[in-house]
Amino acid sequence: MPTTLTSKGQVTIPKRIRDALQLLPGTAVDFSVNAGGEVVLHPARLPNRVRKDRFDAVRGRAEVRWRTDDLMKLLRAQD
Repeated sequence: MPTTLTSKGQVTIPKRIRDALQLLPGTAVDFSVNAGGEVVLHPARLPNRVRKDRFDAVRGRAEVRWRTDDLMKLLRAQD
């Protein structure tokens, strides 16, 4: 399944390869060269902080439903 290298050094990864590796648009990939001189492509293993927004873990988790006016009174209260 040959493909052509562009002047910018880019190639299109064939659909069956993308599907097999579950590569979606925006997925980071790594390349390596094995002992036989073959290029190996695999999804990049990125640290969690790069892959996921740091607020995703807590987004939508509040169990108390504050009304804005009540919360502002609480935050602005003087002791």
